[in-house]
Amino acid sequence: MKAFYKILPWFFLGLFATEIVVVMLPKPDGELHARDFGRLPVLLNGRIQPFDSVARNALLQIRSTGDVPLEEVPSWKFWHHPKKLSSTDWLLETFFKPEVADTRPTFLIHHPELISELKLGDKGVEKSGLRYYTFEELGPVLGEIGAQSRKAGEIEDAQRTTYQKQVLKLGNAVVLYQRLKNSLQPTETHNFAGLIAEYQAALPAGLAAFRAQQAGGTVDQDALRKFAGLAQQFDALANMAYPLVIPPADPATDRQGWLNVGTSLIGAIQGRPIHPAVGHYAQMAEAYAHGNAAEFNRAVAEYQAWLAPQFAKEVGKGSSEYYFNRIKIFLHATIIYIFAFVLAGGALLTYGVSPNLSESLRRSAYYLIALAFVVHTFGLIYRMVLEGRPPVTNLYSSAIFIGWGACGLGLVLERVYKVGLGSAVAALAGFVTLLIAHNLALGGDTMEMMRAVLDTNFWLATHVVVVTLGYASTFVAGTLAMAYVILGLFTPLLAAQVGKAGSATKLGQALGKMVYAIVCFAALFSFTGTVLGGIWADQSWGRFWGWDPKENGALLIVIWNVLILHARWGKLVADRGLMNLALFGNIVTAWSWFGVNMLGIGLHAYGFMDAAFKWLMLFNGSQVALIVLGCLPLTLWKSFQTPPAPSSGGQKISPVPAV
Repeated sequence: MKAFYKILPWFFLGLFATEIVVVMLPKPDGELHARDFGRLPVLLNGRIQPFDSVARNALLQIRSTGDVPLEEVPSWKFWHHPKKLSSTDWLLETFFKPEVADTRPTFLIHHPELISELKLGDKGVEKSGLRYYTFEELGPVLGEIGAQSRKAGEIEDAQRTTYQKQVLKLGNAVVLYQRLKNSLQPTETHNFAGLIAEYQAALPAGLAAFRAQQAGGTVDQDALRKFAGLAQQFDALANMAYPLVIPPADPATDRQGWLNVGTSLIGAIQGRPIHPAVGHYAQMAEAYAHGNAAEFNRAVAEYQAWLAPQFAKEVGKGSSEYYFNRIKIFLHATIIYIFAFVLAGGALLTYGVSPNLSESLRRSAYYLIALAFVVHTFGLIYRMVLEGRPPVTNLYSSAIFIGWGACGLGLVLERVYKVGLGSAVAALAGFVTLLIAHNLALGGDTMEMMRAVLDTNFWLATHVVVVTLGYASTFVAGTLAMAYVILGLFTPLLAAQVGKAGSATKLGQALGKMVYAIVCFAALFSFTGTVLGGIWADQSWGRFWGWDPKENGALLIVIWNVLILHARWGKLVADRGLMNLALFGNIVTAWSWFGVNMLGIGLHAYGFMDAAFKWLMLFNGSQVALIVLGCLPLTLWKSFQTPPAPSSGGQKISPVPAV
């Protein structure tokens, strides 16, 4: 049995490490080289990105998922993975087979009043309490959706009802989908290459007729009518297209001068040649529409070969970001964090009862947390390289970085106090923050172009990183406080001896030392980060401090951490009081991180995040509940009661002194 306990941690580490390696290995393309198409670079939201990112971010906004299921599987068949249409495959259908894309359950509507108002009835596909509709099913009510969406858009964010928010989201999703359908060719076109050839043939006579009309001369009405009809189609395409897919004609002078297909074709009227990329896309459209995989692959390969000499950087960026999208590195880190948390919890619950099992589970959790930390770090650095920025540039990246910092602190704690608590804290923090990041990604592109006032790598690498580490450490202190209250109330574990023989201490006292040390760290970093932020504000806005809500939130974190330290130094609180103060620190930090954005005012408010408000209130409520539990009389705490005699071979647990 002892051999099994020794092997178990290595088994778990090998299992998950193998899974990560398999995920990161290159995957072969299918008969249709959709992956190669997904790697092609375009310009959107001010940055170069691959078609795959355009598709994923669009699906997240429209459907709240990164792919489209092709079959519905009952939830009880959890072992069966339904066939799915990848984001790139869905985008190809949207571009080149819109009549098929219109039949996919793409649009998410979960507000019963909106479903009733639009008279959608039992249409759509229901999955996990959510309802998805096809564009065909929404067709008869598109006018109503547009009218209600425009009406809701005239109302301030904070004043909108849940119904108005849902109809506005649906209206935006419909517009986005229609723009995608009109990005590479007109929606009703079934022979784009032929349409372009017809346009080129009609161009000379059409322009001559147009000039004659302007000069008051004899006009060839047939030539003018034909030319005008084609030009109107391309003008509509120019106005509707979503990503800019045509590279600059002269990259040596302007690498940001990307155009959409319609604008490029309309440019021929001014005498500019039709860009070669238009022809390549037309070939792809023709081949895909007729199911000719070989011809489609050839067209994609020829376009890649055309791009390579002059746009090597853009091609490399598209391929790198496509790979990052495909491996979903943060999802796999989340899975490891969850499993490690279960193992760490098992180690804590068996501590003092079955030492060998507890130690085996603790080591298993520790090894997995170390692996998750490496995976998390890889993803963090990969994003930094893709963006060319420090790790924190927006709320999404701040969640990733806070989780990373908290995980690192948890590993250090576990290294010092080998009971599984540090691993549990690291796993919980990693899982929760990556879950928050996933939900923040539903808003669209997480690597968007920086706002002008934030566009400075120096301050992003100093103020933002330092103050975010202050956030992370404050949350770690609060998480340890959560563990203290829960373990103290419901288990005798706070009385367990931890550490090496001769220098062992009780877990409850060790937790007090941990929280105190981390609050010291948090106070230093939050104070330093806030001062650096003031210097940045002075450079950007000409004033060091302006009592902006975000500035006030940062100051509250500093004040609260200093208050905790003074209360401890002045012996106003012992361990239990320290934990309750650290729990309230979670509320203060969550408010500064998210709450100030919900006010919708101030220089640092970048949008009213109504979706996060409910979760913020639930989190704050949970912390208040834990504080109330932490104030219960000591007679109700199992860790302060005389324990029963230890089991054979078990570790003796004695009551801790009153705190």
